[in-house]
Amino acid sequence: MCGRYSLFTEEENQEIMRFVKSLDNRYPGNNMKHGEIFPTNTAPILCLEENGIKPELSTWGFPRFGAKGVIINARSETADSRPMFKKSLHTRRCVVPSTGFYEWSQSGTKTKYLFNLPNDHTLYMAGIFNEFNGENKFVILTTNANNSIADVHNRMPVILKKEMAEDWIMSEEFALSYLHATMPVLQREVSA
Repeated sequence: MCGRYSLFTEEENQEIMRFVKSLDNRYPGNNMKHGEIFPTNTAPILCLEENGIKPELSTWGFPRFGAKGVIINARSETADSRPMFKKSLHTRRCVVPSTGFYEWSQSGTKTKYLFNLPNDHTLYMAGIFNEFNGENKFVILTTNANNSIADVHNRMPVILKKEMAEDWIMSEEFALSYLHATMPVLQREVSA
């Protein structure tokens, strides 16, 4: 968890559209992915820049040292003790905007579900980022699943309500304490 998420840019999702348009204006011809986001895709994150919190382009996944592939998630319970994540957790937190994340049922018929917040078009996930060979990369922090997802998967992203995004990015004290918070209840729908 979380191995894929969605970033749909329908007109009714003004927040996501605002981030995408801002990045398209700043980086014409960029390779930002829309729709279903896979590991190693370039997608928007929100992070602290010189003039405040802004959307930035980043690639999903930290490189594995000495091995192929990427690390796409960090366990919130151990991120502060893992050398790969510790400094980023303290100094380079980001928010990953999305329109939901995907999980597949692990028993019986394999069913793909899209999880998101009830009555909300945008789902914010807590992340951390770093620079590798001049390229900005991010991972999503995960935690134990709550009852709204536990029957499908035992992990879920650390979910941030919109009003928590700035605190997550700006306040180390808030961020470290929020890693142990109870996650909000999510809704699911079967996805194609």
